[in-house]
Amino acid sequence: MPTKRTAPDFILILVTFTLLAIGLIMVYSASAIWAEYKFHDSFFFAKRQTLFAVIGVLAMFFIMNINYWTWRTWAKAILIVCFVLLILVLIPGIGNVRNGSRSWIGVGAFSIQPSEFMKLAMIAFLAKFLSERQKQITSFKNGLVPSLGIAFLAFAMIMLQPDLGTGTVMIGTCVVMIFIAGARISHFAFLGLLGVAGFVALIVSAPYRIKRITSFLDPWSDPQDSGFQIIQSLYAIGPGGLFGLGLGESRQKFFYLPEPQTDFIFAILSEELGFIGGSFIILLFALLLWRGIRIALGAPDLYGSFLAVGIIAMVAIQVMINIGVVTGLMPVTGITLPFLSYGGSSLTLMLMAIGVLLNISRYSRY
Repeated sequence: MPTKRTAPDFILILVTFTLLAIGLIMVYSASAIWAEYKFHDSFFFAKRQTLFAVIGVLAMFFIMNINYWTWRTWAKAILIVCFVLLILVLIPGIGNVRNGSRSWIGVGAFSIQPSEFMKLAMIAFLAKFLSERQKQITSFKNGLVPSLGIAFLAFAMIMLQPDLGTGTVMIGTCVVMIFIAGARISHFAFLGLLGVAGFVALIVSAPYRIKRITSFLDPWSDPQDSGFQIIQSLYAIGPGGLFGLGLGESRQKFFYLPEPQTDFIFAILSEELGFIGGSFIILLFALLLWRGIRIALGAPDLYGSFLAVGIIAMVAIQVMINIGVVTGLMPVTGITLPFLSYGGSSLTLMLMAIGVLLNISRYSRY
């Protein structure tokens, strides 16, 4: 267990707080009209996001001071707890249904999404598994199958909700970690074919997923239903131009783009702050990923490296999918933009993950 600590990565802290501050401003800007209409309080979503931000920041600083090997010790127990929560959320009366998915446990607006916390639990567990069996990862039977098997079990349970977006991010993160650990490309190619077949089966099994694919290819073929969100998102991004319409001046948030403070907040940001604002956000995420990669490369042991890689991969995949969906490059799926989108579980989870990364940075040699 590493013992010699230094100061945490200041640039990573600065970038995180910058994204968080922009997120709080944009959540208010994007949600004020909808919140005033539905709850008679234009600050309804902003106040809750601020509360979750405070909780998340406190958790981040607390976790930043916990030796990351603690997560190695408790990885299996944490994973089991998350599996139990995934079972509980499926039970009517315990799990709450929102937008067609039974993904939340709690009361009213204050609830948690177990699948979000499963992502971090899986990273901690897989980092432990890979660091202990790194020499066996080139074996299909003893390395690749066991490491991916537990991930696909969690994915299957998440799909029972269903929540394809969160499940995709988790599986993608696990694949990156296993690839970095040294798995054979030929094994990935074989599993990739099986994965594509399974993904196609998931799409075909649910008519709404087929609609999402067809609307992605041609959203104007069904502008009032499956293509509605993509079209309204593009209508927001297009008029933004280079400098945007101005903060708070979005037109699409006036009941055109559904719940703009969540998955499509980047569209509102691009409309109000333009290409410059959107590019600045992408630059901040790139800077965050660069610091994370440096921390992973300088970690004092394999567990720290795999843990940092998993956190960075999770953030990168989620950012790429969200912005890809908002800009019409990918089919619509329910993925939040880290630190910016409204959502207590997502925001808290991301800040906790950054806390783990900051702790690793205190022992990294870079």
